[in-house]
Amino acid sequence: MAGPAQPAPSTPSVLFPDGCARPDESSPEPDYFSDLNLDQFVDAVDSRRSAYRLASFFRGRLHDARAIEYRQAVFRDLADLPELTARIDAFGERMRDVRDRLRGTDAMRHRYQEAGWLLEAVHAYTGACTALAEDLTQYESRARALQAIAAYVRSYVASDAFAALAHDAERLQERLDDIRYCLLITPGRVKVGPYEGQGDYGAEILADFEKFRQGETKSHRFRFASDDVMNHVEEAILDRVALLYPDVFEELTAFRHRHADFLDPGVAAFDREIQFYLAYRAYIAPLERAGLPFCLPEVLEGGKGDREVAARDVFDLVLADKLVAEGDQVVLNDFRLSGPERFLVVSGPNQGGKTTFARAFGQLHHLAALGCPVPCRQARLLLCDGLFTHFEHGENLTDLSGKLHDDLVRVRTILERATPAGVVVLNEVFTSTTLDDAVLLGARTLEQLIERGLIGVCVTFVDELSTLGEATASMVAAVDSRAVPTFHIERRAADGLSYAVAVAERHGLTYERLRERIRP
Repeated sequence: MAGPAQPAPSTPSVLFPDGCARPDESSPEPDYFSDLNLDQFVDAVDSRRSAYRLASFFRGRLHDARAIEYRQAVFRDLADLPELTARIDAFGERMRDVRDRLRGTDAMRHRYQEAGWLLEAVHAYTGACTALAEDLTQYESRARALQAIAAYVRSYVASDAFAALAHDAERLQERLDDIRYCLLITPGRVKVGPYEGQGDYGAEILADFEKFRQGETKSHRFRFASDDVMNHVEEAILDRVALLYPDVFEELTAFRHRHADFLDPGVAAFDREIQFYLAYRAYIAPLERAGLPFCLPEVLEGGKGDREVAARDVFDLVLADKLVAEGDQVVLNDFRLSGPERFLVVSGPNQGGKTTFARAFGQLHHLAALGCPVPCRQARLLLCDGLFTHFEHGENLTDLSGKLHDDLVRVRTILERATPAGVVVLNEVFTSTTLDDAVLLGARTLEQLIERGLIGVCVTFVDELSTLGEATASMVAAVDSRAVPTFHIERRAADGLSYAVAVAERHGLTYERLRERIRP
């Protein structure tokens, strides 16, 4: 008999092309995750497919444009070939059954039941691999990653080792299916004997009572529950059946030892890695059905060529997930940084969508660096080598140094770590100090970041930061005529007046209204 199935010489990956540096799966969650609500996104994706441990895949950004294109091609094929996506999803279902069976063997007390579960796992596995090879051949993919795994799986299924595994399992199952025995049950005793053509008393009794049946009734035929751990009576019966057919059960035991490690590493790796794509597609599917746009962005390598970044119809992925579930509307926005522009300075009224806009900007750059479709209609984004955030966390009463000190320390950390290909998202920095100090500190911070060549968003209550020079572009959270936020972020000069005028009009406090009221 052949040994366990062996992997082909080269094991392809659908996540990383050859030569691509792989992020460390043990790396902690990035510092910016909670600020951008990406921790909520990853928790939601990972919890739905917890067996695959996908969190590390969604945390580790790629730093190679070639690797991003490699993943984008897979997403493109899965979107263009829904039948292939469904078949790969079905493969995952079969593999989950395989793993459930293998985990179940650990709970088995009886060696024959444990071996039987392993045999069932092998049946499910060989069927899954054979179907996958056929499906990947039938639905031709343009993605190099899927082409490589198709060639790998076809080679594996055609190998002598796989053929031996499938043949051993099929032959053993046929021998087990041929087993016949009789049970003689008397008070306090069960006797197991060979089947010698005896009548089936259970069938005779059912036939006698057939004429009294009214409608469908529950079946009372007994069968061993293969999905449960056997009790001591069932174990004793199985031991005696094994004595009647020693050759078959010796073969079952030998099969268990010979094929204990039957999973091919390449197939197992594909089963896990493809879930990265399927899980993300499952997360965004309700948003797409609600009419929200997603696209595969153009990704610019940091420091190379034109660094103009822009996106159209952008939205916060995590907030949209909640709003769509609640039946609420999602507001879309645009942004653009071109020429010498490096920072979008966003001002306007509180609760006007500024923080949501800033989060969306950061989310886009993280998701783009994963090779994922991003939440917008069209995008050109920077492949950043660092993503940095500073969001207002409130004052920590146990920290006697104060909030301003905390802000200064965190900003200094960003400046120390930031590189020219970095992206920064600042949200309401230096709010605990005077206006003059906020202008001074905010301006100095932006100037330092701009000098280092970084791009980003700065949400602020200080309008002066939007006019530091040609490197800053002003955007304002808009309100309607009733001074109600629209959640649209408009590209225009910050004047600090539009919202105040709208509020004054709503409350009858404009100059004209006041003059009318005091006029004699």
